[in-house]
Amino acid sequence: IEYDCCDPLQLNATLEFRGWPGLYGAGQFNGSSGYEEAAAQGLVAGINAARKLMGKERLILDRAGSYIGTLIDDLITKGVTDPYRMMTSRSEYRLILRQDNADERLTPIGREIGLISDERWGRFQRKQSEKAAELKRVQGTTLPPSQALNDLLVSRGTTLVSTGIKICELLKRPQISYSDLADVDPHRPELSKAVQESVEIQLKYEGYIKRQLADIEEMRRVEGKVLPEDIDYGKIKGLRLEAAEKLEKVRPENLGQAGRVSGVSPADISVLMIWLASQKDK
Repeated sequence: IEYDCCDPLQLNATLEFRGWPGLYGAGQFNGSSGYEEAAAQGLVAGINAARKLMGKERLILDRAGSYIGTLIDDLITKGVTDPYRMMTSRSEYRLILRQDNADERLTPIGREIGLISDERWGRFQRKQSEKAAELKRVQGTTLPPSQALNDLLVSRGTTLVSTGIKICELLKRPQISYSDLADVDPHRPELSKAVQESVEIQLKYEGYIKRQLADIEEMRRVEGKVLPEDIDYGKIKGLRLEAAEKLEKVRPENLGQAGRVSGVSPADISVLMIWLASQKDK
């Protein structure tokens, strides 16, 4: 199958064409391949087209919030030479972009823009309350040493305990799952499998998750540094010619996007940061 497509470097993060306000590109027309990618872009383009007509703020999904955000960011900053497929390996934040927390990341956004019903929002809030309560319970509950507990630990090939141990510390062990502890944790509440899974993942990968959240915070800080629309990259001293040419073509909206443009180095971003700071002083 052959089809024509636009150059996605002509699009911004809302999938609106930079040179044609009000015209949005969606689906395989943007250089992607696959029904899922097409549907994701159609949703974002449709939302933003409707919000523009209603005079509302545009919706931009970033790389750290969803795979849709990663897909769009890749298209508009790197362009395509072959039809683009979304793979988890394309995201540097895939420890955060998990199936079990997709509702946490995206339901509040859907609610804000009017796509989540009251009934669904209520279910989401109940799940979040149950998860928070259970995290608090397992972090504050200590199981005493017992024959039953040590028999379980032996059967799972992990270290025995001779003193009390918090449930959260047991769940951090790779050999132990939430369901394994049912017989030695008699006071646990009745929870859905989804809540149990979310609690377990949150605890098992807590250190890695915290590290990645710190990376995301830094990324969003850099993305907050907006580049002027009329910036002339050719006149910025210290910026390499190749970087200036690529930036002129892509026209990134912020420093974060600029850093992901092919051919733009960390040294070029440092030059842009210095230039931005100098503009504030004028």
